[in-house]
Amino acid sequence: MLDATDRRAAGRRWAAGCGAALLLAACTSSPEERAAEAGTAAGCPTAERAAPDPDRPVVTLDFRLDDDRRTVTGTETLAFTPDLPVEELWFRLIPNAPQSAGNALRVDAVRGEAVAGGRHVDADAEPGTPGGLYRVDLRAPVAAGETVSVELDFTLRLSTGRTPAGFDRLGARDDVTWWAGGFPLLTWEPGHGWAQDPFSEISGETTAATVADTTIRVSAPEELTVLMTGDQQQAQAAESGRRVWESHEPVARDASVAVGEFETAQVQAGDTTVTAGVLPGADTSADELAEDTATAIALLEERFGPFPYPTLTVPLVSDGRDGGGEEYPSSILLGSADFSLVVHEVAHMWFYGMVGNSQFRDPWLDEAFATYAESVADDHGDDDDLDRGGPVAGTMAEFADQDDYERRVYSKGAAALHAAREAAGSEVFDDAVRCYVETQAWTIARPEDLARALADLEPAVDVLVEAGALRPRDVEAAAE
Repeated sequence: MLDATDRRAAGRRWAAGCGAALLLAACTSSPEERAAEAGTAAGCPTAERAAPDPDRPVVTLDFRLDDDRRTVTGTETLAFTPDLPVEELWFRLIPNAPQSAGNALRVDAVRGEAVAGGRHVDADAEPGTPGGLYRVDLRAPVAAGETVSVELDFTLRLSTGRTPAGFDRLGARDDVTWWAGGFPLLTWEPGHGWAQDPFSEISGETTAATVADTTIRVSAPEELTVLMTGDQQQAQAAESGRRVWESHEPVARDASVAVGEFETAQVQAGDTTVTAGVLPGADTSADELAEDTATAIALLEERFGPFPYPTLTVPLVSDGRDGGGEEYPSSILLGSADFSLVVHEVAHMWFYGMVGNSQFRDPWLDEAFATYAESVADDHGDDDDLDRGGPVAGTMAEFADQDDYERRVYSKGAAALHAAREAAGSEVFDDAVRCYVETQAWTIARPEDLARALADLEPAVDVLVEAGALRPRDVEAAAE
């Protein structure tokens, strides 16, 4: 196992071997050409990436970071066109999860012509918070294909202390404030309906959210820099002492924002513009972090196809004591600049950002793949992890504790994918995974979708069934 310095050096040697350092996304052909070739080779039903639903939700988020840098007030404007009839709307209040204790999100008001009222629902949220879900009652049922519009005002209060999760998706320190999922998040799963899963005591995501055409505006003190989800525009002066930053991401399942005294650097990684930010005194520079991120993109495009987003922001918001990272569409919050961590979080742009999943029901579909992707950088996996007890698959409610969750989902899940690739053959397995990525883009995938992509690779399916990643019912559903 290489340490962070060796991993970074290895990544740069790989990029230099392509002849164009960190700015090329491939050595010989474009990611689009390789994706098309993979689709043909794998018998994939399409060599083109699936387009997002044209009727996906349209969301505008207006955030205001108060001068105390600990309180965020905001308004969410939503236009939602369900593909099934609905009688209410459900939103997840992610900051109220037990692992984020000390933070709290409250819906202050909801309005709209179709709105009858709203209320917080517990859903195993941290005691002392308003609840884990928010239900908006409608005056009348909304038919499939009909659009309903609502506005929600909310207040987010951020903790200045260490959360139970260690590095968390929300936090505030003297020189930086960050929040992700810091607004009422619509919990719709197209074709299935509302995801109303409870929170878990285990530190992990529990969200299922469809992609939305999302615009974000952030008002912040003028001396601070904002790095967030989406393609950012130049900040504009607003009221005295403040600036407004705006971005747009057409396919965001969620959103993150970091506001701080960032030094930034920007590089081009193929078709993706990478913007990295570090705080004063950081152990790495913004240039180094941007270059490492570009290297990770190049490595992963070789395996999984074109990077999903035209932009990627990477703020390093912690001093490294807690480590860890949090993935959000076209944005990564880092608690450490370790290269393997960067690779893991960049891989989440494919697995969660583009190919979504219910993180409560099927956590392995994104975490096992992101951990497996780390081996693309260091060229090995640990097959010994296949011997760990318990199946890879399971809901967040089915793991005994944090160690059990990480052993089975991250370690055993990644080892199972490695072993499946070896059993089937690396080339055909990679082709099949790329087919899965391209056909399931911008959806909420289920294990049977992966089983369908691997249907012609019986040795790989056998390995994943033996490891308890794919279940017999997943294979049966794929065959229907």
